[in-house]
Amino acid sequence: MRFIAVGDIHMDWANLVRIPEIDTADLLLVTGDLTNFGTATDAATVLAAIQRINPNILALAGNLDQPEVNDLLAGHGISLHGIGRRYGAIGLCGVGGSNPTPFATPNEFSEAALATLLAEGHRKVKDHDLLLVTHPPPRNTLADRLKNGAHAGSSAVRDFIEAHQPAVAICGHIHEARAMDRLGRTTIINPGMLKDGGYAVIIIENGQLHARLETLPGTRP
Repeated sequence: MRFIAVGDIHMDWANLVRIPEIDTADLLLVTGDLTNFGTATDAATVLAAIQRINPNILALAGNLDQPEVNDLLAGHGISLHGIGRRYGAIGLCGVGGSNPTPFATPNEFSEAALATLLAEGHRKVKDHDLLLVTHPPPRNTLADRLKNGAHAGSSAVRDFIEAHQPAVAICGHIHEARAMDRLGRTTIINPGMLKDGGYAVIIIENGQLHARLETLPGTRP
């Protein structure tokens, strides 16, 4: 099986069609920020465009999506926000929004709330090899580093990874922190903004998950 993960779309999905074989991927994962402070109507426009390319999608709302986008995704049966889903022998769970920011964006959660949502999703897939999908990256990693070097990720996401060691953790939120990193046995990938050409490929072979960070030709490295 082959999954493709993208994030931080912000109403600009043009690069999706440039990702090799995206239309035949078994699953497309979207890590959040479908819009820029947009409503469910705005998010539905993005979602429809994505599903015309590949209808097999699981998604999260980001901190720049209005909270109603969480409900939209849940209503379509494609949300991973506090939800665990099985895909063959693989378990997926995750959390959207973000930990608190200095900007009071629309869809933020306390670290305690994020921890509770992660635990709720994990309970349903705890006996499976785990793929974690979050909008906020784990704190103090390459995937949450701001331009000034400060770290802005979630301590709840980091604590979850350290406790449960998912094989792969895909995140977003910090645009300039496109990176791969590791925490224990967990491969962490933040693909950055879709318009900048970053995406992740997750391969499931013989029950094992392997992930890599890719960049579209002609886009920012």
